[in-house]
Amino acid sequence: MSNTDRKQSVDSESAVLVGVQLSDDGYHGDPLDELTGLVQTAGAEVVGRMTQKRQAPDAATYIGHGKVDELQFLVEATEADVVIFDNDLSPAQMRNLEEALKVKVLDRTEVILDIFSSRAQTYESRLAVELAQLEYSLPRLKGMWKHLSRMKMGVGMRGPGEKQLETDRRLAEKRITDLRRELEKVQRRKEREVAGRSDRMTVSLVGYTNAGKSTLMNALTDSHVLAEDKLFATLDTRTRRWQLPGWGPVLLSDTVGFIRNLPHNLIASFKATLEEARQADLLIHVADASSPVALDQIKAVYDVLRELGIEEKDTLLALNKVDQVEDPTRLQAIRQLYPSAVLISARTADGLPRLASAVSDALSQDFLDLEFRFSVSNGRLLAYLAKYGEVISRTFAGDHATVHCRLSRKHLGSLRDDPEIEVHPYVASPIVRHSVANDDAVDEVA
Repeated sequence: MSNTDRKQSVDSESAVLVGVQLSDDGYHGDPLDELTGLVQTAGAEVVGRMTQKRQAPDAATYIGHGKVDELQFLVEATEADVVIFDNDLSPAQMRNLEEALKVKVLDRTEVILDIFSSRAQTYESRLAVELAQLEYSLPRLKGMWKHLSRMKMGVGMRGPGEKQLETDRRLAEKRITDLRRELEKVQRRKEREVAGRSDRMTVSLVGYTNAGKSTLMNALTDSHVLAEDKLFATLDTRTRRWQLPGWGPVLLSDTVGFIRNLPHNLIASFKATLEEARQADLLIHVADASSPVALDQIKAVYDVLRELGIEEKDTLLALNKVDQVEDPTRLQAIRQLYPSAVLISARTADGLPRLASAVSDALSQDFLDLEFRFSVSNGRLLAYLAKYGEVISRTFAGDHATVHCRLSRKHLGSLRDDPEIEVHPYVASPIVRHSVANDDAVDEVA
């Protein structure tokens, strides 16, 4: 058994990074560039790097025995405190590597969880992080904890009793159950909270971590949310009022950034935090146009949206940081794949009027031009249409009212199914022009 210190945080430690590119990886950038950013965000210093290409991971050590010897020499030469893999390791692989290297070994998921743990501020995000950490750690208890060989003894516990590991596992499983139950309550409360804003159109910013979402939100809403040049600078959703030109006020939300190979249990745990995006009328997908792996990052975001079940929501792609693009041909390649993308720089405000216009157009597509016919005694419907729609005209004939109104699909809701309300697409009446020719009155229908 390894006698390394298994504390999860890597703050102030020196680290050697290891990246294994498998044949089906499909990633086009520096295999350790993103992990370097994650490790630095977690507070560690990178003192060495090692990469390898393999057809498949080694079952025992992921990198193979020859590379283990090479890695051991690198660890000793740099006096590293920890080795961090850009891959997900099994508990057995982690244990075997620690026994060979005599230092702590972490994988990519542990670093991400460490960052999330240090950045979580709200109650719901702290619950989500704790749940993800426990779900990750549960199958790894045997290799992570030191007191596993102790035997529980006490009054009424004659004989060997049960191993501490079994007690720890049972406690962890109970805590996971409690956290899931509490997060379900948070999720339902969040759904009600977001649904309560249905009188306003809502727009959510989504995108790869460090793509500039928070900077964009500050520029659009004149707010001061935290915006740092770090991965996962913010984990908690923030909502601000955006006075959209040519439209009016909408609610704009900034959500947690995504990343390639984001742990599945972390995505599941953060569903409550991402409720704003799930119920938004429109998503603005903010991508870093200056990144050499922008296409990979765009794909990673769509993969996460698909896993969250919101990939079919209307989405507007905003290519941010165009002022930092060094290779124009790379930007052209992105635009060929995404011709409707809007080019912006949140830092310099370049392109923001174009973005606002595109958002206004996208929201308008959700509105229907309708005619409602109903009893004049239905004052509640009159008030509803006035509050949530744009009432263009109202006519009253006898005991019935006819209202021409532009209304969003979400506010139309069940009105179509109400037997006391007639709803039809609005058809403009023909325009009648009266002309005089040879003193004869002639009605012309346009």
